[in-house]
Amino acid sequence: MSADSRLAPVRKLDPATVLAAVNATARVDLDLVGLAPGGEVGAAYVRWPDGTEGVLSWRPGGADIDAVRRTADVLDLVRRSRGLPVPSYDLIVELPDDLGIAVVQERLPGVPAGSMATAGAGIRRSDVIRAMVELNERFAGLLATRPDVPPPALYLQHSGPGFCIHESLQTYDSRTRRLLGWIREVGRQEPATPSGDDLVHLDFHTGNVLVDSGGQITGVIDWDGIARGDRRFALVTMRFDLAVGTGPFGSAVPGERDTSDPATIRWLDTLLETSLAPETLRLYWAHMSLRMVDWAIRHYSAAEVEHWCGFAETRMD
Repeated sequence: MSADSRLAPVRKLDPATVLAAVNATARVDLDLVGLAPGGEVGAAYVRWPDGTEGVLSWRPGGADIDAVRRTADVLDLVRRSRGLPVPSYDLIVELPDDLGIAVVQERLPGVPAGSMATAGAGIRRSDVIRAMVELNERFAGLLATRPDVPPPALYLQHSGPGFCIHESLQTYDSRTRRLLGWIREVGRQEPATPSGDDLVHLDFHTGNVLVDSGGQITGVIDWDGIARGDRRFALVTMRFDLAVGTGPFGSAVPGERDTSDPATIRWLDTLLETSLAPETLRLYWAHMSLRMVDWAIRHYSAAEVEHWCGFAETRMD
């Protein structure tokens, strides 16, 4: 992949095209209901002939179908054995013409915890954050019998596949180059991947957690990023989410940053510092800094880039 192609924005889901290919390839008859809210690549609601609704998600050409099937197996395991609120994968389709891989998964009840609908219902984001931390603890040791699930790659020394792109930081300005230098230095000093046998959701934020009208968690979605390792990685993802405000993860809403109450932010900061060794927190922080600044450079405004650089720098050495 060339440097220029790495710097291009990530392709979005074209639901009509992908759904037509799913119906033709898998010989099913799904109807498009509409776009699902949030998400950086996108998802769509679909309906089976019996009226059951599902969620269509998509991975572009080059995705690993064996990895998708492994994710489906893991979710089935933790749903059945531990009762965790995760979706079933009802259909996995490898599409023709390098169109990618489509997944039709169960539509879980509830709305995203970071949406405006929860604010209108009087659901406090601080309560959801604490409930998310409690739920994340239930991921401990779940993959002890699944060594086939790989640990997460943090991409501190080289670019990732469509995200965590080093070239964007290298070419943007002197501030992002300085941040990239720190990220690479962390990658040289610390282990390349976290260890452990916990189930790790690599994008565990309020946009990927569903709640009911009372604020109770009803589902955890968007398991494209699944790994075996240290569940506490999710705490750092959550801390970056608190710097977003109520907008979709990766696209902060002007004037709505750090919308959880200061006590909750202090509580999560303390949890980070007491539950993670300094070198581990540094490792996870470097990864999230790379992920968020790169994404802002390639998809959002200069103000977004400045925001994420500033937030990343709060824990730089």
